[in-house]
Amino acid sequence: MNRILLAEVAYVVVLVLVCIRIIYDTRSASKTLAYLLLAIFIPFAGMIFYFLFGINYRKRIIYSKKLTTDEKKLIELHDRIVSSTVNNLKMHSDEMRAGEGLVNLLLHDNLSPLTNGNNAKLLINGEDKFPEVIKALKSAKDHIHMEYYIYENDLIGNLIKDILIEKAREGICVRFIYDDFGSRQIRKKLVKELKEGGVEAYPFNRVRLLLFANRINYRNHRKIIVIDGKTGFTGGINISDRYINDGKIKNKVYWRDTHLRIDGPGIVILQHVFLCDWNFCSGQKVEAERKYFNTTPMPDSDVRIQIAASGPDSPNSTIMLSLLKAITMAKKEVLITTPYFIPGGSILDGLTMAALSGVSVKLLVPGITDSVIVNKAARSYYGELMNAGVEIYIYRKGFIHAKTMVIDNFVSIIGTTNLNHRSFNLDFEVNANIYDTAFSENLSKVFYADLRDAEKINIERWKSRPAYLKLVERLARLLSPVM
Repeated sequence: MNRILLAEVAYVVVLVLVCIRIIYDTRSASKTLAYLLLAIFIPFAGMIFYFLFGINYRKRIIYSKKLTTDEKKLIELHDRIVSSTVNNLKMHSDEMRAGEGLVNLLLHDNLSPLTNGNNAKLLINGEDKFPEVIKALKSAKDHIHMEYYIYENDLIGNLIKDILIEKAREGICVRFIYDDFGSRQIRKKLVKELKEGGVEAYPFNRVRLLLFANRINYRNHRKIIVIDGKTGFTGGINISDRYINDGKIKNKVYWRDTHLRIDGPGIVILQHVFLCDWNFCSGQKVEAERKYFNTTPMPDSDVRIQIAASGPDSPNSTIMLSLLKAITMAKKEVLITTPYFIPGGSILDGLTMAALSGVSVKLLVPGITDSVIVNKAARSYYGELMNAGVEIYIYRKGFIHAKTMVIDNFVSIIGTTNLNHRSFNLDFEVNANIYDTAFSENLSKVFYADLRDAEKINIERWKSRPAYLKLVERLARLLSPVM
């Protein structure tokens, strides 16, 4: 009996401590109440669920973003970035007036400079991306930095592996980060071949047990390549055959995705993000040498670019805030493509406010998906958005995996971020903001071309769906905090 009493007392003490932790650590009152009820009324399992999915890891800095600990240099860097951005805004005040608030948000929250003198090239699907990447990799003279969520042991994965090994044997410094969960397919064989070939390769946040949810949640979803501090790539396309639709590779589903090539100073923050991730993964202390950062503007192009990066280590959800700011600053049109739409209250309110204000808001989402539950949860939001005037289109040609936004044919956003809780709070992400009318008009044309392979949802038919479907979608929505 004494043992049972001691166990009960111990359980109550632990429960009280967990409840205090929930109250202290959870910002949302509704979430606090939900976690408290789970912990109290579902013994053990409720507490376990909270620790797996409810802890606010943003308050725990997972790793330092500083490439140098020299406070004097950090102050000088801060002042230089602020001053260069302010000068760029003044120099292009007429064109940049509409985007000034978004620029300042990323400057103050992310210390991300507004860079000019860039060349930005839009890459559609693997058919566009991989030839550009291969050409750029082969031209490397000093270093290649690569970071991917998914890298697969398939035709394109092995082709790029061979190029990386070839460049390493030429004396080029090749550094490669792969997400240990997303790229689990290459852990044994392909990574071993890379290392034996002279490539430095490290996993991000190594997964010891695949079912350990904290490790699965806090993943590196970024796709970054930087070559010689001059050329960079980012966007939605991983290293995988599934993104190639040229007919030579027999994929079951057409994958529609968007990527970006940057030449010029715009790669500076991509390089910074990579090196911070590298030092975290490798345990090395690579310094911010001049050769890693090209600040020379391109002579024949003047596209303005700013990089947004955030993750569980960020004080704020920078990317979510930047997307919300972009939506709410729109005067005429918002065009959004996303494969996973579980927006949360802030983005939902932003889209609703834009549509009710007379802005044309169009949302393109998948019909074919790789996650039935996510798709069901996404559908639970469509009704309230359409009631506000948002037009929603279902892509029918295949799986649309692009993560893009165009605001008023002036601001384009291309990156790795999905419109869901996971991208905003649980994973490491990166976006490129392009402030350029010609580029944005091009991306807008791509969006409208995709609409030709999509079906607009009819709001009346949507409202008349069977009740059981609405219930399933609402139930799926309850899982949105972990999606």
